[in-house]
Amino acid sequence: MHDATRGSDLAGRYDVVCHHDPGPNNVVFQNGLPAAFIDFAEAAPGSRLEDVAYLAWTWSISSKESLPLPRQAEQVRIVADAYGLEPSERHALVDCILERQERNVRFWADFQARPETAPATTSQIADRIEWSRREHAYLFTHRDIFDLVLT
Repeated sequence: MHDATRGSDLAGRYDVVCHHDPGPNNVVFQNGLPAAFIDFAEAAPGSRLEDVAYLAWTWSISSKESLPLPRQAEQVRIVADAYGLEPSERHALVDCILERQERNVRFWADFQARPETAPATTSQIADRIEWSRREHAYLFTHRDIFDLVLT
């Protein structure tokens, strides 16, 4: 999608059109492998690094440490390699992930303030805010490990 929209009228003054939610919950799997993204409701112009950051976070980083921390960092490096990030983008990736986590808190807090417009229950919204904050604290605490593998 990024390649198809780069420099297009759809991207406007931004780099590309972003999905803005490319997490595992918005992927169709076939034979255990990701095959396609779905749910483009939040798609809008943005920086390609926004999507890469969200994808790296939601596919690779977990405070529950379902993978050991060094392996999580290695997964983020694989995302950066696979996407072909430039050195300056690799240097900025952890900050972009942290910003994306903060933006996720704000996104759900807006619905918390206006529950009549929310796509989730009050409890689900509170859980998503807490999850985003917990993940932000985890990455912030361990950012040196992630920064190191991206250099």
